[in-house]
Amino acid sequence: MEKILPWFFLKSVPGIGNHTFKRLFDHFSSPDLVFKSTYNELLQVEGISRRLATAIKKHKLPDRVRRELDNTLQRGYRIITMSDSEYPPLLLQIPDPPPFLYVYGSLHTSPGCIAVVGSRNATSYGVSTTMRLCSDLVSRKMTVVSGMALGID
Repeated sequence: MEKILPWFFLKSVPGIGNHTFKRLFDHFSSPDLVFKSTYNELLQVEGISRRLATAIKKHKLPDRVRRELDNTLQRGYRIITMSDSEYPPLLLQIPDPPPFLYVYGSLHTSPGCIAVVGSRNATSYGVSTTMRLCSDLVSRKMTVVSGMALGID
C-alpha cells in the first residue's frame, strides 16, 4: 500500500487531473519526487501555475483517500500505476492516461475487451442483468473494462 499511496495523494490535490498528473510524472518520474521537489522546480513543469505549485506543497492527505485505498485493496482489487510494466502501453500514448488502474482479476491486453456503460442510478433489474451479461462475457475469456463510476459502468 505504501508504494501506491503517493499516487493517490498526488491525484487528490485539487486541480490535478490526468493530463497534469502525466506532465508531473514525465518531469519527475514518480509522485514521491513531485512532493520532494521545491516550489521553483514545480514551476518549471509546463502548465503548473503558482497557485497549483502552492496547492501541491501545502496538500495534506485527506482521510477519505486512505480509506478509499484501504477499501479497494480489501475488496481484492490491485492497483497498477503508469510506472508498472503491466500498465497497457497503448493507454500511455493518450494525452491524459489515468495515473493508475483498478484491476480485479487478471489484466489481459487481448483483443477480446469490452466496456460496459450504463447508468449511475441503475435499477435492480439493470444491475442484475449487467452482472449476468458480464459474468457470461468473462466466462468466454473477454476482459470487461470499467471506469469505476457509481452504478453500471
